Amino acid sequence: MKAAFFRKHGGPEVMEYGDIADPVVLPGQVMVDVHAASVNGADWKVRKGSYAPITDLPYIPGRDFSGVVSALGEGVTDFAIGDEVFGVCDVGQEQAYAEKIAIKASIIAKKPKGLSHEECAALALIGLTALISVEDTLQLKKGETILIQGGAGGVASYAIQLAKHIGARVITTARAENHPYLRKLGADHIIDYNAQDFTKVVSNCDAVFDTVGGDVTQRSFAVLRPGGRAASIAAGQAAPVSPRADVTSLRPKVGRDRPHLERISALALSGAVRPPEMTIYKLSEAAAAHKISEGRHFRGKLVFKVR
Repeated sequence: MKAAFFRKHGGPEVMEYGDIADPVVLPGQVMVDVHAASVNGADWKVRKGSYAPITDLPYIPGRDFSGVVSALGEGVTDFAIGDEVFGVCDVGQEQAYAEKIAIKASIIAKKPKGLSHEECAALALIGLTALISVEDTLQLKKGETILIQGGAGGVASYAIQLAKHIGARVITTARAENHPYLRKLGADHIIDYNAQDFTKVVSNCDAVFDTVGGDVTQRSFAVLRPGGRAASIAAGQAAPVSPRADVTSLRPKVGRDRPHLERISALALSGAVRPPEMTIYKLSEAAAAHKISEGRHFRGKLVFKVR
């Protein structure tokens, strides 16, 4: 099969495109012919070696995908060959930047009709992350106010729509050129972080969802009301230490399961959450896509059209 991969850690230029052996379907797995895969911030961090160094090389990155079931492993009864599916790779597995992927049947779901493979790949991991962060971890409620940091990114743009669907008031941060896009997603108040200090104009929030990290994570605690809560997916694997004793700091635990994917489908089909703005690449253009992703100043999602 064709795949995008790297043989050593380094910059975007280490990404290659070529032939790799097909994966093997194990019991409980399905083989999926990948039609689309998305680029996530973790992908270039894996490539750079920011996490534990990878020794099993060449290595195929990629955490979410959409495609068609082409083979069934022993014991799989809930899918048939030809089913359109989408999903997120299990923790510790990647390999979505390829024409084929073998994955546990229990953690993928049928692709919602009416959405393209590219849209489903774009929604999979960002939807899973936003749902677990906003609904499960922060437990955002109707009538509450939430500040979502980095609104134009994939996870944050999903979270904005989800929060509005819940019935919350949504404040977000973004560069000025992204404000019209975020208004269309439903944001109530948008702060240009290049022109304003959000801690000076925002206060008494019930919740904060941080997708940015760095000093933004720590400064975000200042805008919470007493008893408020903050969740960050950009400050490491543990909840960041709060400078305040009267608020709660949380780290969402983003697992993989079919019920959350089915909720993503339902929200998309109802129109409550629209797919993000997408920039489409060929799989052979992985190096270029990683360069843009690593720059972190793009809107929506970068998606590979594989077939």
